[in-house]
Formats: sequence, C-alpha cells, structure tokens
Amino acid sequence: MAIEVGDAAPDFELKDQHGTPVKLSDFKGKKTVVLVFYPLAFSGICTSELCSIRDELPTLGGDDVQVLAVSIDSVFTHRAFGEKEGYEFPLLSDFWPHGGVAQTYGIFNEDAGLAKRGTYIIDKDGVVRWKVENAIPDARDIDEYRKALAEIS
Repeated sequence: MAIEVGDAAPDFELKDQHGTPVKLSDFKGKKTVVLVFYPLAFSGICTSELCSIRDELPTLGGDDVQVLAVSIDSVFTHRAFGEKEGYEFPLLSDFWPHGGVAQTYGIFNEDAGLAKRGTYIIDKDGVVRWKVENAIPDARDIDEYRKALAEIS
C-alpha cells in the first residue's frame, strides 16, 4: 500500500550509520523531515543524489529540516559510505526485516530486493505533504525538494 500526500507518515525506528536508533516520531513537532529512500550505497546515482543533498542542505530549510536517508544496506556499509562522502545526516539501515520500512511506504521493489527512489516530505505534524517516486535508474531533482519545502514553510 503506497503512502500518499495527506496521509500520516508511518512511524519507524531504524539504526543510523553509527548504530544509534532514529525514530521518525522524534522529529514530530520539531522539524520538517525529508525522507529519502535510495537503492544502494556507493552506486553512482545514489551517491550523486546524496551529495547534492549534502551540498544543498542549507538551502533546503537549514535547521528547520531534517534529512533521513534510507536504504537496505547494513549499518556498517552506511558508516563507510557516510565517512567517504562526508554525509552528516542520518543514513538509516532498512536491512532487517529486509526493506521493512520501504515496504510500509510502498516504495520497495520486490523483484530487485531494494527500495525505489522515493522521497517524502513530512511536515511537523507528521503528515506527508509532498512525494516523488522514480524508477531505480532515474535520479530525482533536488530543485523539486526546494520548491516543495518552500510551499510548506
């Protein structure tokens, strides 16, 4: 079942690249969340997309916005990936149950065994205000994030 604009964002808890548990609900009432599902760490398009987010984060709402990036990779893979690329936002491991959060959001590709490229912008009330879903080989446009965030704030 896909999560649509206007739906309450399903809560979840996943470990970040340092093994620290992160809950979506921890940001409720505090920050707008940009929830980014990506297929695999170290792949070309994923690296490019996350580097764009890293570089453009100040223009995406600054301290009022929290990026959470999710893939099926392990915590250990995320740690190496984050350190190599200088990502300071949480890279969350949806490793086990395999793709469970991506499945909850309706963004899991069963045939490939990984998440499609999906982004959900969740307001401070925990409601999905914008979303985009791209096929695995199709990069997302960060300018669309910026436009959506501007409309919310």
